[in-house]
This record gives sequence, structure tokens and C-alpha cells, in this order.
Amino acid sequence: MALKMTWEFRDDLPPTSAYAELFETTGWNKVYHASPQELQAALRRSWAVVSVYESGHLAGCGRIVSDGVLYAMIYDLIVLPSCQGQGIGSAILDRLIDKCSSAGIREVQLFSAAGKADFYRKRGFVERPTGAPGMRLATFEK
Repeated sequence: MALKMTWEFRDDLPPTSAYAELFETTGWNKVYHASPQELQAALRRSWAVVSVYESGHLAGCGRIVSDGVLYAMIYDLIVLPSCQGQGIGSAILDRLIDKCSSAGIREVQLFSAAGKADFYRKRGFVERPTGAPGMRLATFEK
């Protein structure tokens, strides 16, 4: 799938308000109740960030949290609903994986939104076996 020529990929952090608006499109903030400043702090503390702009407007973003050696975790790969299905998510994911590969990171994991497993399976990700270790602590409410 060819990307529009108007897409611009950047490795710098998107503006606080633009990222907060993008994050709101996911519905995740109904659980997290994160302020725009908290979302920006999460981006700043990430190991890598890839943002996509169309005509200067934020259209997508993804980030990695990593120790820079063994493990990397992809979080918050988000594409505006109006821009989905155009290859943007795949392009962000490819760039994030390339950053991990270039650093020699040995294992890349991710959290995905409900219903998005097929998107990641098509790109080589596999689900953890049911009996495999791995749990999460229930979300802390604010």
C-alpha cells in the first residue's frame, strides 16, 4: 500500500495538545484519566517516538518503552480514525521495529487495543500462549 506523499514522519515529540486529542480518539482515557501534561510526560520518558503528520496536523503516533538492550514494549500506536486503513499504522510500526533492530534489542513486545490482534499478526507478532507467564496489575484509578 503506497503512502500519501503528504505524510511526514518525525522522531520528535508531538505537541502536547495534538497528542492529547489523538489519544482521546482511542477511548483509553476513560480508564486512565490522564491530563495532556501527563500524556506528554509519558512521551518524554519513552525510549523512542514516531509521529506522523498530514499537512502539519498530527495523524498518528507510536512509542517504545525499553531498557535499550534486551526488551522493548510498543505502546500507544494510534492513528486518527479518519486516517486508518491507509498504511500509516504499518509504517509507524515498521519504524519502531527498525529502531529496536538497530539497537540490537532481543525481544519486542506490545500492548494492542482490543480487536487489533490481526493487524499485528500480519506483521509477525504472535500472541503469548495461554499458560505463559505474564500478568498486569489492575489499573490504579485517579
